[in-house]
Amino acid sequence: QVQLVESGGGLVQAGGSLRLSCAASRSIFSIDAMGWNRQGSGKERETVAVISSGGTTHYGDSVKGRFTISRDNAKNTLYLQMNSLKPEDTGMYYCAAIKDGSSSWGQGTQVTVSS
Repeated sequence: QVQLVESGGGLVQAGGSLRLSCAASRSIFSIDAMGWNRQGSGKERETVAVISSGGTTHYGDSVKGRFTISRDNAKNTLYLQMNSLKPEDTGMYYCAAIKDGSSSWGQGTQVTVSS
């Protein structure tokens, strides 16, 4: 398994931007897919964005056109650039890595968007 540590969360006004980072404890080159999930208060966890080892991306409908996921294999880091943030983007954001059917999760970083 790989250990994941998220950072970059914080408090931002609506319309603002944040960039989340997820540092992995080892090489992510061979990891099948990595992604970001989030969970707001009283809400179910939802998939925000996913990126495959080949660079193919997938986004949740609520963030399309506003968020961009990327991975830097040389730095063993996953990113999530979040623009035009809305109050409904508020929640705990978790990084995940999937390899050979097994998943690893980070502890999460809190994002709060004020109106």
